Amino acid sequence: MKNIRILVLILCACFASVAWSQQPVANARTNWRQFRFDASHTGLNPYEHVLNVSNVGSLGLKWTYATGGEVFSSPAVVNGVVYVASENGKVYALKARTGAKLWSHTIGQSSSSPAVENGVVYVGSGEACCGGYLYALKASTGALLWSFNGDSVPSSPTVANGVVYFGSYFDYNVYALNASTGALVWNYTTGGAVLSSPAVTDGAVYVGSSDGNLYALNASTGALLWSYAIGGTGFDSPAVVDGVVYTGSNGGNFYALDATTGALLWSYSVGDASYSSPAVANGVVYTGSDNGNVYALDATTGALLWSYATGHEAQSSPAVANGVVYVAASGMYALNASTGAKLWSYTADGMNYSPIVVNGVVYFGAHNGKVYAFSLK
Repeated sequence: MKNIRILVLILCACFASVAWSQQPVANARTNWRQFRFDASHTGLNPYEHVLNVSNVGSLGLKWTYATGGEVFSSPAVVNGVVYVASENGKVYALKARTGAKLWSHTIGQSSSSPAVENGVVYVGSGEACCGGYLYALKASTGALLWSFNGDSVPSSPTVANGVVYFGSYFDYNVYALNASTGALVWNYTTGGAVLSSPAVTDGAVYVGSSDGNLYALNASTGALLWSYAIGGTGFDSPAVVDGVVYTGSNGGNFYALDATTGALLWSYSVGDASYSSPAVANGVVYTGSDNGNVYALDATTGALLWSYATGHEAQSSPAVANGVVYVAASGMYALNASTGAKLWSYTADGMNYSPIVVNGVVYFGAHNGKVYAFSLK
């Protein structure tokens, strides 16, 4: 009898496991942990199955939260909590469902986008006016774990393999710190301010500098692998997909470089300065330009597939999910990723900034100091 009971329990467990594995993917929850979704900065959420081309036009306001300062920061969403920094000098943790504040921590003026890994929030502070730090805060309470004097850190940190990578405005350095302790692993000095958020993949760190170069550094040692002159300040953050680095500059051109050698594969003129960090999905690169256009380029050839005129500087970094491109200018737009057709838009007070899309909700910050959340009505 005992053996029969054990067999029944085993069979029940097996059936339960099969039933769970067959649940619709739409029930699965995911996280947007750091700027541009992942360490290679694709800007793509491949797990979004709620919002799509057919229903995104029904997006409605879910909640707003007023921070009291301009919100350049792109949010992170982890385990039902939204983390975002504000120019009022604080970083916030908000309930993703309601927008209610869980905690805030004063860090100083910040345009850095938080990264959240292993229960820790990493975020930079400081602008061109003054010095600043890279902070590590406990995600559940906002308590300070450690800080590192980065001499002004508007760069959004990237966390990969137990290391935090970020750039500094004043001392021109790219830093790598132990994510647990904040101890310096290495630093590399460029020839200008580093506002770009580093992309990290395949043992290399890719980051732009105001000295007009894109740098590839060894992720373990900081040794220079190669650099490429991109014709202007590299404020945007590169994306690295399938061995290719995609990046723009304020020189008016967009580049695709071989990730191993730095050799130019192709370039495309976007007509004006580009501060928009590209997104890459399904063989297409999406990026914005100060001429007001959002561009979709063939990732292999650089050929123009479509463009969309927003009517305002498109400095936002696009997010892509389930066939839809979300991008901001004076308004927030949802575009068909294949055709560029407008599917939805919303106009807030002033400019909107880089959106994220996770679990059927679009989150973004705005010039008016608010954080917005939109979902299906």
